[in-house]
Amino acid sequence: MKPSALIAGCLLAATVSGSAIAQQSIFTAELLGSNERPDPNNSTGTGTATVTIDPAQGTMHVHETFSGLSANTTISHIHCCAGPDATAIPATTVPSFPGFPVGVTAGTYDQTFNMLEASSYNPAFISANGGTAASAFDAFITGLNNGTAYANIHTETFPAGEIRGTLVAVPEPETYAMLLAGLAMVSMMGGGRRLFSREDSRVRIS
Repeated sequence: MKPSALIAGCLLAATVSGSAIAQQSIFTAELLGSNERPDPNNSTGTGTATVTIDPAQGTMHVHETFSGLSANTTISHIHCCAGPDATAIPATTVPSFPGFPVGVTAGTYDQTFNMLEASSYNPAFISANGGTAASAFDAFITGLNNGTAYANIHTETFPAGEIRGTLVAVPEPETYAMLLAGLAMVSMMGGGRRLFSREDSRVRIS
């Protein structure tokens, strides 16, 4: 296969997959007491968090579900930016997500935020990251991509947090499909060239 064909196929794969990634980024976390820092706990509570970032629209969609908590909920945030064994200030609204269900041990939260508005953040996070909502959004996205942002649900028994989980990027199905299409094209071009070489060799031998 000609190098130019290989390069073209790889560029196609990278371009189509890159386009899908640029549209939205999805991050998920499993929320557990054992993930809490600096004090892990043996809470029977569990939960999941899914965060969808749309850079073009400047939005963040948050979906959380939880159950089995040892006490009633008080607040919830996304914290940024610290590793899995460290703690960080809340990046999102304080004292809590607006409308987050409190006084319950199980529930669901679903909300979309305009991340280009200062009201979507903890003011301290904005101050620590450039002083504007736009610069805070950039820092927040960097933290998500680096695996240094985490979701946390706090309760009356565990005011510092009962269940927590680091948000991890999840490739979208469209990304896989487009990447496979590009790789298939590379394979087809390579296969056609090899077939031609064999036939051409037989002609010369005859």
